Amino acid sequence: MAFETILMLASFFLIASVCASKASDKLGFPSLLLFLVMGMLAGSEGLFGIEFDNAQAAQFIGVVALVYILFYGGMDTDWKTIKPVVGHGISLATVGVLLTTSLVAVFATLVLDFSWLQGVLLGAIVSSTDAAAVFSILRSRGLTLKGKVRPIIEFESGSNDPMAIFLTMSMVALIAEPQTTLLSTVIMFMQQMTLGTVMGLAGGTVLSWSLNALKLSYDGLYPVFSLAMVMLIFSVTQHMDGNGFLAVYLAGLVTGNSRVTHRRNLTQFHDGIAWLMQITMFFVLGLLVFPSQLVPVAFKGFLVAAFLMLVARPMAVFLALSPFRVDFKERLFVSWVGLRGAVPIILATFPLLADTPNAQMIFNMVFFVVLASIAVQGTFLGPVARRLNLQLPQPTTRPSPFEISAQSNLQSEVVTLDIHDESAVIGKQVMDLELPKETLIMLAGTSKDLLPPTGRTVFKTGDKVVLLAKKSDIPGLQKIFGPQSFSHS
Repeated sequence: MAFETILMLASFFLIASVCASKASDKLGFPSLLLFLVMGMLAGSEGLFGIEFDNAQAAQFIGVVALVYILFYGGMDTDWKTIKPVVGHGISLATVGVLLTTSLVAVFATLVLDFSWLQGVLLGAIVSSTDAAAVFSILRSRGLTLKGKVRPIIEFESGSNDPMAIFLTMSMVALIAEPQTTLLSTVIMFMQQMTLGTVMGLAGGTVLSWSLNALKLSYDGLYPVFSLAMVMLIFSVTQHMDGNGFLAVYLAGLVTGNSRVTHRRNLTQFHDGIAWLMQITMFFVLGLLVFPSQLVPVAFKGFLVAAFLMLVARPMAVFLALSPFRVDFKERLFVSWVGLRGAVPIILATFPLLADTPNAQMIFNMVFFVVLASIAVQGTFLGPVARRLNLQLPQPTTRPSPFEISAQSNLQSEVVTLDIHDESAVIGKQVMDLELPKETLIMLAGTSKDLLPPTGRTVFKTGDKVVLLAKKSDIPGLQKIFGPQSFSHS
């Protein structure tokens, strides 16, 4: 295929994916499903007949994409919001993943006639929720959730991939070398998670410090520097036999919650990169699958998908969250949001490359499970949230028109927020609020009529407010306006 033809097709499919994303929002099904289907249609058995069966190349592209998706997932996570639910998230990311793996393994062994090791391998591959799928669907649906639900989902979906990756690679190694001991596996797990945590926190601190200290002459070089640093953190951690995926997520978490130069521009840049990585990853994985090979495993794949969605995931969530005070409806919704996305398909390429017995069948089954999960769970996220009365009105978020650089050494930052219908300030005047002494409300009103307020300005549902506040005062402001309203610049 000519070079210009490749570029033309790549451009066409990228534009088509962006347009499909817009259409999916209106039609009510996840855009990620469209990206996968488009890849299948473009493949060797599709309309365009593009020959692609290189699992190693697909795995490489998937790993690179996942690195930047996880980094942005951490960067876009507000530590103040997830801090109260860190224990919940860690329990779901460890105990929940182990329970899901075990339950699917038992099901595959008893019902599908898998060997025990192959059943555990299948369970490990499909055990984690996909950060890319969860983040993109929540954002595209504009879902603002009550209580602890959203922070639990965000933290879990960003932090459970490392556990699933470790389990999958351990099972592939165990099948290849049955003499591997449980003790050596536990030691490897502790090493990977410890190094991943240390390197992630250290790498995020170095990245944040460097962005402020470099004082580059060209603003466009800051995103380039951050791209290189993210891959450096991942590769160095992996080289040290640590968990690089955990490292980049934590590095993103540290960077996103630090005061860095051009933070808003960096966040928007990495948001765009994350979307590009999602489209590329899902499209390439769609190219890799042969639709005709899905037919023989469709029934088994359907059984696994149904068991995972209706039995394994709910049981794992309820047991993992049992030590915590979480409402029954919230646990039910967290159970439903266990979307499987590109990560399981990427993990399914590891046994393919290792030539594990029945690897091709496992890959096709996993692909079918992912399709079913995105199609069913992703499509009904909104209706389930409304049915359980967990959805807040969609806020109209808009970037603040101000960009305060960390180089100015200001102790204040611009914060934008939207007044939702459960906010305690509705009906109150500006003068009635007990705001911190150094907080200034600069603009208030509707998005079309945003003006400097007076003391008698009354807050209404749907109003937007732009204020300047000391960073240390923000927790107090969240109590006044409601944490769901906030969007930091």
